[in-house]
Amino acid sequence: MLDQNIAGEVLACAVRTGGDFAEIFMEDRVNHNIRLNSGKIETVSTGRLHGAGIRVFSGVNAVYVHTNDTSREGLLDAAAKAAAAVRGGSGCIPVPFTAVNAARPEEIRLLPTDVKTALKTDKLRAADSAARGVSNEIVQVDAYYLDSLQDVLICNTEGVFTTDRRVWTRVGVTAVAGNGTENQTGFSGPGAHMGFEAFDDAIDPEKAARTAAGGAVTMLHAPVCPAGVMPVVIDNGFGGVIFHEACGHSLEATSVAYGISEFTGKLGQQVANPRVTAIDDGTIPGAWGSLHVDDEGTPTRKTVLIKDGILTSYMIDKLGSRRMNMPVTGSGRRQSYAFAPTSRMRNTYIAAGNDDNDEIIATMGDGLYAKRMGGGSVNPATGEFNFAVNEGYWVKDGKIVYPVRGASLIGRGSQILTRIDRVGKDMRMEQGMCGSVSGSIPTNVGQPMIRVTEITVGGKG
Repeated sequence: MLDQNIAGEVLACAVRTGGDFAEIFMEDRVNHNIRLNSGKIETVSTGRLHGAGIRVFSGVNAVYVHTNDTSREGLLDAAAKAAAAVRGGSGCIPVPFTAVNAARPEEIRLLPTDVKTALKTDKLRAADSAARGVSNEIVQVDAYYLDSLQDVLICNTEGVFTTDRRVWTRVGVTAVAGNGTENQTGFSGPGAHMGFEAFDDAIDPEKAARTAAGGAVTMLHAPVCPAGVMPVVIDNGFGGVIFHEACGHSLEATSVAYGISEFTGKLGQQVANPRVTAIDDGTIPGAWGSLHVDDEGTPTRKTVLIKDGILTSYMIDKLGSRRMNMPVTGSGRRQSYAFAPTSRMRNTYIAAGNDDNDEIIATMGDGLYAKRMGGGSVNPATGEFNFAVNEGYWVKDGKIVYPVRGASLIGRGSQILTRIDRVGKDMRMEQGMCGSVSGSIPTNVGQPMIRVTEITVGGKG
């Protein structure tokens, strides 16, 4: 993508006014998107994204310039603009490159760009049929298919010169159940860091459609959830979104390095129940949030954030590393070349425990079983959150008695961690898109079934 001699020239230009580090991130990406609505293919689109970003450090200050002109002249112009904003620093002498190809072509058996559109649309038609087959109360199905092939080159003044190929594939299904007076919605969106071969075992569009439709129909007939403070069991898979949002963002250097996280300065301290171990892992083969190298050229790794309730690590990018005086963790990520990278999650989950699912519910008394979680909001500085429960069930005397809707979970991340008293054995992850200052990126969330002894549930008072 970029000749090493030109790359060296551009980096030298970027640090000529005193910068002590410079980096080039270049990408070429092809995206395919297909959407089905009401049984018909509504849109089919292909897009290409191409460009580069140049970042310069001077101490703990950073400047970022991006361009879609990746010619020698275009890159030198961008480097000169970045250099103009950095003056009077200590400077640096660029280290000779060590070239590394981080791509693992054996992992991708079928590139999406080599697959005919008709085969992709067949997946959506099958999902539509499966969702409608769940019940005659399914009144609408909206499904999408997407794949993305991204080639990247990352090089810097520390001698890194790395290329990589990333491929993502995903299907999402939204099903609407209605009875003539009201509607309820269900969603499922499996995805993988794989090619079209993901449909052999990682992505089942029909299963996703039945999950979405079944949840919508169940909630259509459910009464409103009671409100109050009560024990809550949160199921595996997307239930992990609570840890991701309420705790994960507060463990990123994006917050910690600036002292605006509730976990700042707490390394080595007990922040969760001893049953809780939480991990961010970028190395899981084929997982939606995995990478061979992060967007700063650092090999990804498995980072144990919390071990037996003790805070053991943060997620740290290069700039965060400078501010915190701690090593990077391969967590630097960005949506595209138009964004400077920052510390972000990859595949983040609460590890499996030793408790039995049936026992977890049987010993909870009266409370809420949150089978499927939805979206929500969180303040990373305080950890305060509010999340919707997309599919919930009321538990009485340790028995699931009927579905309930309209529930929301309200609390604070650090409090929830200490109130987890059961952790099941069945850890599972689900896929989502995470937004932050460096854009929207693929991330996995996950956990086994967990029980929180006390949490505020919003519903019907």
